[in-house]
Parts: sequence; structure tokens; C-alpha cells
Amino acid sequence: MKKNMTAKAYLVGGGIGSLAAAAFMIRDGNLPGGNISILEAAPLMGGSLDGAGDPTSGYSLRGGRMLTTDNYECTWDLYKSIPSLHHAGKTVFDETVEFNEQHKAHSRARLVDRRRAKVPVTSMGFSMQDRSELLKLSNADEETLDASCITDWLSPGFFETEFWYMWATTFAFQPWHSAVEFKRYLHRFMLEFSRIETLAGVKRTIYNQYDSLVLPLQAWLKAQGVQFVTNCTVTDLDHTTEDSQFIVTSLHCGRGSNHEVIAVHDGDLVFMQNGSMTDASSLGSMTSAPKKLTKVESGGWTLWEKLAAGRPEFGRPAVFNSCIAQSYWESFTVTLSNPAFFDQMIQFSGNQPGTGGLVTFKDSNWLMSIVLAHQPHFAAQPADVQVFWGYALFPDRVGDFVAKPMTECTGAEILRELCGHLRFDLETVASANCIPCRMPYITSMFMPRTRGDRPLPVPRGSKNFAFISQFVEIAEDVVFTVEYSVRAAQMAVYELLEINRKIPPVTPHDKSLHTQFEALIKAFK
Repeated sequence: MKKNMTAKAYLVGGGIGSLAAAAFMIRDGNLPGGNISILEAAPLMGGSLDGAGDPTSGYSLRGGRMLTTDNYECTWDLYKSIPSLHHAGKTVFDETVEFNEQHKAHSRARLVDRRRAKVPVTSMGFSMQDRSELLKLSNADEETLDASCITDWLSPGFFETEFWYMWATTFAFQPWHSAVEFKRYLHRFMLEFSRIETLAGVKRTIYNQYDSLVLPLQAWLKAQGVQFVTNCTVTDLDHTTEDSQFIVTSLHCGRGSNHEVIAVHDGDLVFMQNGSMTDASSLGSMTSAPKKLTKVESGGWTLWEKLAAGRPEFGRPAVFNSCIAQSYWESFTVTLSNPAFFDQMIQFSGNQPGTGGLVTFKDSNWLMSIVLAHQPHFAAQPADVQVFWGYALFPDRVGDFVAKPMTECTGAEILRELCGHLRFDLETVASANCIPCRMPYITSMFMPRTRGDRPLPVPRGSKNFAFISQFVEIAEDVVFTVEYSVRAAQMAVYELLEINRKIPPVTPHDKSLHTQFEALIKAFK
């Protein structure tokens, strides 16, 4: 560690990446917490790992990221250092491992067809052509795949296989998404290939990820003296160039009607979360559909667009945020005060809440999935209240039981569609509060891309500035994961602070002969 310990660090955006970066600076860089400020436009920290509400107004989650303990090397490296808020003397990693030992995942109803029958997934449904094409894609180098889509490499029949329905809904892939990213997922999660029908490799936190990951980390950072500045929008960065190095000299911030300029002195550092997969999100209610917002109404992409103009080393945000039709879907969170729905789901699925993972209605026009987490799902949730979450990959299509696209549906209409697929009486959700959430850029990081479209965490020629987000380039790792943000944070911090500690490498499960053999057997069933 060579940097001046009087240096200050400013983190633009309060998502998990910035929180992790602050922790790495303190833990591994010995930077005093009081020297670190996190500037967040929203009222709360956590970014996309959100969780809010109460039993009266209803709980709401935009989404939940899949976790594994077989991967996520940087995430668990961090959380082995963060004390649990719920179990004295234990870390977040400890409590997560123990929770998953007690509540093992083994889905018994991963796919459900239009007859409300559980699809027996003894086979992945591949033809020999599917196997050949999948092998060719998985072995192609990224230069060959370049900006191509998954559909450029796989024939139409592949997208009707049981494997595709399970893989696509587990990871939220669409056929038109990046072939490069799809290949990376095949390698990074090869362990999950052979158990995709049970989701046995998926690990869960004891509560939602805001309560279980964000709040403990925020509490630890606060105890170290980190400054959390909320309702603060960074609108611009002043900068200069010296010896061909890009140097940030000040930050322009809007706080209400006030405009502030924060000077960035020699030795200070700036980390920025570029782009946002949950930018322009909007919530509906039982009686209203979510508003159709875009980046124009929100501004989560604006600063990156400004910085990237004329600087190819800062990436190309337009590659990711220019086609909402290909990057959006809709989720919904349901709060219940009557156990009837959960009781019937337990009977139908054969799974207790927290052990089943996603239940996907594979023939639904919306391609709808739901998941019943272990209860309580919120730390302060009353014992007589249940919460579950769902989402649909095709919200622009007309429903099977509601004659309108999901994106135009109220919460009540979404529940009607869901009960139609399950053949449940609407009485099971008579007291329910369903809050839909439209997210126009939720899979924008999956858009087809080429080399250079995403900047490096520390762009070439940058002296005191780094990016941390789902839109940076990290070899071998996969976006749409907590791990990607945490790894980007660790890489950026270690490089700018010159920390001499090895970053945990991506575990090469795909190089294991045992894993390859298991995947091969699965592919030929």
C-alpha cells in the first residue's frame, strides 16, 4: 500500500459495488473510514439490492440475485469480514452457510406446463443438432462470437428444450442476448448444468438481500466512519489531463435545489458506478400498472454518457441502453395475510418455502415464474404474513387469462393470471397486495457487445478514477451477479491503492474433468 493515508475517496452511487469498494479500502488498504464518502441519488443505499415496505402497504423487491458458495469468490472473501446483524459472533458468510445447511434447495416443480402438470425433467430435451451447436458455441473464442446473439449460434428447436426454459429463467436470458455472455455463463456455472432442474447449487441469504447483505455491510462501514450522503446526484466531473493521464479534479452534485462542488485533491480517488440495470424502474399497485419510464425521466446513465463521449476507453453506453424492448422485464412482489396460497403451493410443488426455487410456467405467454422464499423474508416481517416474488420475461405479450400485456396490468390482474396458471381459486389471494415493478434496463448488460464496449474497472490512462458496475469488463466472470460488482470493486481498489494482496481468482470449475463428465452425461440424457 503506497497511497497517502490522508487521501480521500469519493464513491458515486450507493450500490453493492461502492459499499464493497469502501470495505476493501478500509480492510485491505488501511484507508480510514472517515476519509470515504458514498454519494447516492436515492434516499437509501443498496442500489439494485433493494427491499422495502411493510405488511400494511405491502413489501416490494425489484429482484434477487442468485448466490452460490461454489463460486462468488470475491463476495465471500468480503463477507467473511462483515459481522452478522442477526447472529452475534458470526459473520454474514457464517450465517449464510449455516442457513443453507438447514434449508437445502431441491426443486420438485421447476417447470409447469399449460395443463398445470409438473414437467418431469429427466432429459434436457436436446437433439443431436442442439448438442453439436451448444458445444460449438461453448468452445468458440470471444473474438469469434463478438457481437453475435445466441440465436446466431443455436437453431429454433433449442429454444423449446427443457434446458432452455430452466437456464433462461434462472439467469434471465433472452434468445437475442449476447452469445459471449451466454458462453461465459455456460463455463462459469458449469456446476449448475447438471443440477439445473433442482437448483441444488443455488444458495440463499436468511432474509432478502437488502436485509442480509446491504444492511450488515452498511452498518460495518458506518462504524468505521464512512460518510453516507443520500439524495445527492452527481451531475458532472471536472477533469484534466497530465502526461496523458485522466485526472478528476472535482465533482458537481445536486442536493435538492442546491448545487455543490466537491474538490478532488492530489492523491484523492473517485469511483463511479457507470450505468444502472434498475434505472427508470417504476412501481404499480393493486389498481395501477407501473409507469413506462425511460432514462430520460431518470438519469442513471447520463454521467457515463457524458464521460464516454469522445473517450473510447470509457466504453460505449449506447450499446446497452438503446433498446428497451430487448432489455426489460417486469417483476412483482406479493404480500399475504392469509396462508391459503402458501399452503396450496406447498401441496402442489412438494416444496417447503425456501427449498424449491423458481417455479416456471413454461407455456405461459408471459413466461412467468414465481419463487416462495423461506419466511420471514424481511427481518421485521410479522409471523402471520407471507411474501413471495415473481417475474415474467415477456411482459409485452397478452396474457393467457388476462387479455392485455403484463406491462399494462395492475397487481390484481397479475394475480388473476397467476391463479389461472395454477388453477387456484382467487380466494387464495383475496387479501393479497401485489406490487408490480417495470424495469426497462434490467438485462441491458446482456445486450450483444464487442470488445471495448465496456471499460476496464480502471480505464487505461486513468490516474485517480475507476468504474464499478455491471458494465465494466472482467475476463471470465459473468454480469447480473453480486459477484461481478464486488469483483469489479476489489479490482479497482487494489489497482488504484496499489494493494499487494491477491484477488481471489475465478474458480475454474469448467476445467474439472468430473464437472465436464457430469455435464456431458446430463446433455445426453
